[in-house]
Amino acid sequence: MSVTDLRRASRHPVDVPVIAEHHDRGDIKLHISNISAHGFMVDDGMNLGRGDRVIVRLPVIGRIEAYVIWTKDARAGFQFERIIRLDDFMQMIDTLQPNPRLRRSR
Repeated sequence: MSVTDLRRASRHPVDVPVIAEHHDRGDIKLHISNISAHGFMVDDGMNLGRGDRVIVRLPVIGRIEAYVIWTKDARAGFQFERIIRLDDFMQMIDTLQPNPRLRRSR
């Protein structure tokens, strides 16, 4: 998929603080504000640059590597190194969005 196709993937709003493992800087705190099966966006990625790689731990999915594909102001968009299976992704969303009104219809 091209980057444009990935950006059109269904994104789910979340409020998830994570500690990411950065190769050069060690552990860094990030706040994931939306997520899809292909990647996620943080709203506090001021010191990240395109190509930076991190490892995050997500519910259901476990540890997964992602890399920065874009930055704008304090936001940064990450692409997962692999696509998450749909059933695992939906189970993760149920965990991250306990309020059913926030979940997209299936």
